[in-house]
Amino acid sequence: MASQDWLEKDFYQILGVAKDVDDAALKKTYRKLARKYHPDSNPGDEAAEAKFKEISEAFSVLSDPEQRAEYDQIRAMGTGSARFTAGGAGGQGFEDIFGGMFGGPGGRTQYTFQNGQTGGFDDLFGGMFGGGRARGPMPGRDITASTTLDFETAVRGDTVTLQGPTGQVKVKIPSGVADGQKIKVRGKGEPSPDGGTPGDIILTVHVRKHPVFERDGQNLRLTLPVTFAEAALGATVEVPTLGGDPVKLRMHPGTPSGRVLRVKGRGVHTSKGTGDLLAEVQVAVPAHLSDEARAALEEFRRVGPDEDPRADLIARAKG
Repeated sequence: MASQDWLEKDFYQILGVAKDVDDAALKKTYRKLARKYHPDSNPGDEAAEAKFKEISEAFSVLSDPEQRAEYDQIRAMGTGSARFTAGGAGGQGFEDIFGGMFGGPGGRTQYTFQNGQTGGFDDLFGGMFGGGRARGPMPGRDITASTTLDFETAVRGDTVTLQGPTGQVKVKIPSGVADGQKIKVRGKGEPSPDGGTPGDIILTVHVRKHPVFERDGQNLRLTLPVTFAEAALGATVEVPTLGGDPVKLRMHPGTPSGRVLRVKGRGVHTSKGTGDLLAEVQVAVPAHLSDEARAALEEFRRVGPDEDPRADLIARAKG
């Protein structure tokens, strides 16, 4: 909503920007000035505090496309070819201008509203600019922050401490927070320059990778290496868990690479529930064989099942 005192304030000059400044340059300039004149950076300095309020008001108007357009129109009316002045020598004042418009001789022109009430120039102008009511206090601006957690801490949840504009802020990180997730801390951003509500802190959480586990929604995944003998004959194998003791899983004979073994309830706990631990089997092929082991494998190849594991692949490729 427009303010009557917009005619007297050059917001572009206050911020030191051109009238055609774009949004990015406007925001960059404001942030620089806000840091310089913020009350926390200038304790007890009333001039700095006044300047901070002034630049905050200017940015609040110019950063809003609708308000900026309205402000430009009002300023153009006050500084256009008619050269409206404050009423001193060399030009007409607003009351003189409006006096002429409404048939008065200038000065405190009286005019009549449609409801029969009379009023002067100030009343007329107050009606033009929102009924004479002052705008409410501006809210404080939001602050962005980030924190990096190790994988296990992100799964478990934790509390981190941030340095806010008014002191330290403790933020509870929920269990199962995902990499890139944003957490809003209400009311801990920049204070309002004129008694309004403070802004928020928008915290982005980054999560380091784990050498064994990875997230799959609410599940945890890992690759489980097994020997050829374990996969072929079946075996009971140990599987690590995140932050706990290993668990034992039974592999059936003939378990191929790629088969997933599931450990219920050992995944990620969030407000939506708890996931599972998924262990994907990977048959490990030995890089070196002893003479005895090689002989045993040669014998296995001689007496083993006479089957071609690629036969179906060839057939399907031929269509």
